[in-house]
Amino acid sequence: MVKEIERAGLPVVHMCTVVPISLTVGANRIVPTIAIPHLLGNPALDPKDEKNLRRKLVEKALKALQTEVEDQTVFED
Repeated sequence: MVKEIERAGLPVVHMCTVVPISLTVGANRIVPTIAIPHLLGNPALDPKDEKNLRRKLVEKALKALQTEVEDQTVFED
C-alpha cells in the first residue's frame, strides 16, 4: 500500500519496529520505532519522558516526509 500511495504522488513514512519487513515490502522512508506492543511510546517511562520520546519519533517522521529519497532510506537517530 505504501508504494501505491507514493506512486500517486504522496510521500509516505513507514514507522515500524521490524525494519527488515519494511524493506521487504518496499517502503522508501522508514523510521524505526520502539517495540511491537508500543510503537510510539514506552509505558515504563514517566509521562514527561514518554511524551518527549513520542515527540522525537513524530518529528523524525515529519523530517523524513520532507526528505527527497531515491532508494529505500532508514531514518535512524
